[in-house]
Amino acid sequence: MAGSHIPAFLPEAVVYLGASVVLVPLFTRFKLGAVLGYLAAGIIIGPSLLGLVNEPERVLQFAEFGIVLLLFVIGLELQPSRLWALRRDIFGLGAAQVVLSGLALTGLVLMLTSFTWQAALVVGLPLGLSSTALVMQLLNERKIAGTEFGERSFSMLLFQDLAIVPLLTIVAALSRVPDPDALPGWQMALMTVGALAFLVVVGRFALPWVFRIIGTLGAREAFVAAALLSVLGSALLMASLGLSMALGAFVAGVMLAESPYRHALEADIEPFRGLLLGLFFVAIGMTLDLGVVAGQWALVAALVAGVMAIKTGVVFVLARGFGTGTIRAFQMGLLLSQGGEFGFVLFAEAARGMLISREAAQLFGAVVTISMALTPLLFLLASRLQVARTGAALDGPENAVHGDEAEGRAIIVGVGRFGQVVAQMLRGRGIEVLAIDLDSELIEVSRSLDIAVYYGDGRRIEILRAAGIERADLLVIAIEGAWDPAATLAPIRGQWPDLPIMARAFDRTHWVTLRRSGVETVVRETFDSAIHMGREALGVFGTSDSMIDAIEAEYRRRDGDRLDLQLVSGDFRAGADQLIRGRLSFDPAALGEIPFDDEMEIVP
Repeated sequence: MAGSHIPAFLPEAVVYLGASVVLVPLFTRFKLGAVLGYLAAGIIIGPSLLGLVNEPERVLQFAEFGIVLLLFVIGLELQPSRLWALRRDIFGLGAAQVVLSGLALTGLVLMLTSFTWQAALVVGLPLGLSSTALVMQLLNERKIAGTEFGERSFSMLLFQDLAIVPLLTIVAALSRVPDPDALPGWQMALMTVGALAFLVVVGRFALPWVFRIIGTLGAREAFVAAALLSVLGSALLMASLGLSMALGAFVAGVMLAESPYRHALEADIEPFRGLLLGLFFVAIGMTLDLGVVAGQWALVAALVAGVMAIKTGVVFVLARGFGTGTIRAFQMGLLLSQGGEFGFVLFAEAARGMLISREAAQLFGAVVTISMALTPLLFLLASRLQVARTGAALDGPENAVHGDEAEGRAIIVGVGRFGQVVAQMLRGRGIEVLAIDLDSELIEVSRSLDIAVYYGDGRRIEILRAAGIERADLLVIAIEGAWDPAATLAPIRGQWPDLPIMARAFDRTHWVTLRRSGVETVVRETFDSAIHMGREALGVFGTSDSMIDAIEAEYRRRDGDRLDLQLVSGDFRAGADQLIRGRLSFDPAALGEIPFDDEMEIVP
């Protein structure tokens, strides 16, 4: 039969994409967020409703790589110096949140169930963890991940990833079916430190060297493959030790955050991250067992309400203690109030250790899923209430993380002999300059001179976005050669129509093409240097300075007239009569203030 030749994964892929294409734009249109759309898509196509896909666990294992890629991209944006500055929030606020939330939720489970304290502990502690994927997606959607609010929220999430090791150790220690081959907790902790140290060394020294070689060769496909290899390799190392794959990817990203390849890496990883993270939320929605919810709806409702209320309260109190304002502390509590994806793993380990039943693991998995689905709605509601009360959004100026004040920001595409001059002049005015180039050797030289240069093709929209063009006041395209403005400028103008753009032209033909494409400021790369040499050449023949000035002024006037004619007509032969073909004669009335000397031939 013809249908027997259809690959097994193809129908499922069509179902995933179809549900996402329909529901995600719909939820986004009503300002409910893409995350809720993905979750709804998973619930609808999952086993509990339409049953179009019946193995969510298998999909979830693959989709978890979306979280891995997400943490890698976050690491690329968080330099080690910034990470060190967050140590108080990570190890102070984060540790307090995990401990207090976990113990409080253990008490809630004891109150609402007949669990032993051991079973309640291995359920309560995982419920104290939040969803890194969900929270960071919400922060990115609202463009507040880089604010003080976003960084403080992420600090707690980062410590939660570090807490996975002791939580696994606790589950293993309380297990009624102990694994004789399981390593003791101290040994797991030591292996974790060793693995992280190894990732630091590799990410700091080996990976930049690899990317530099690939960048020098200009093999774009190999660069993408190397980017994925660095992410998946770090994830594999951590997974082989039974640790968080996302934590390994995050460390690798942080180590590459100060390399010149960070923006190119982010741009190449972004499409994979977006697709896999969306698939992860679809898979989470598919895991929701509506039969369990219907059969014990009162208990599920009480647990969901209790989990979200307790975590909101704990985070609120802690955030206030660490200096966060009242409204934003409450929003932070709502943002982190859901259960996390790692809860599914810990519930499964608890069931395997005969601490809880399989049915109980499914019930608490449903609690996690429902709390994740409610978080975007509650966070959206809290944000609207804040705007209504104070008129200030979360990304307002009082909440931004400010660096050194600059007079403005400029992005320069191409940092060769032309771009470097522009960069130095802008820096002399106090302008923050970020340059992008594809020449790895030139990048290394420029960075040794304290010029912030990053690897990548600056004509790509995703590279510019990764470089922060939304915050730029000027874009200078200083690429060598006669590059095509039609393919480059139209997408940039479509994304950022108000951004001033200056461009370097290869010759007068390229100048006209750039001007006709809408670039207002275009500079021919050899024009002024050629005029300078012409002045020097005239000096060799004993020409006076006043006559050199007059000849230069006349040449510039004629050349400008030719360019105007060529720009309007599109005919590069236009204005040929303006070319200087012989000795010039000067009319004093036309020359105005230009001084004359005896050598000039004066036309009466």
